[in-house]
Amino acid sequence: MKSRLGGVLLASTLFILGMLSGQAMANQPHMQNAKTALLTAQAQLNQAKADKGGHRQKALDLVGQALIEVQAGINYAK
Repeated sequence: MKSRLGGVLLASTLFILGMLSGQAMANQPHMQNAKTALLTAQAQLNQAKADKGGHRQKALDLVGQALIEVQAGINYAK
């Protein structure tokens, strides 16, 4: 439950940051599409029932890291 809340908070934060940097994102459709796909993947992983031997949580962690890197790339291009 704790990791689910963290994922939701991360996704919300990234969404808000994305909205604030609208012009930069408009010029980076591939980065924006990647970010959207990662947020979708994160939401799906959060809805999965069992942890699958720790692999679900590992996937959530990696998706979270990927979201941070995509946002850093968007910010860098400003």
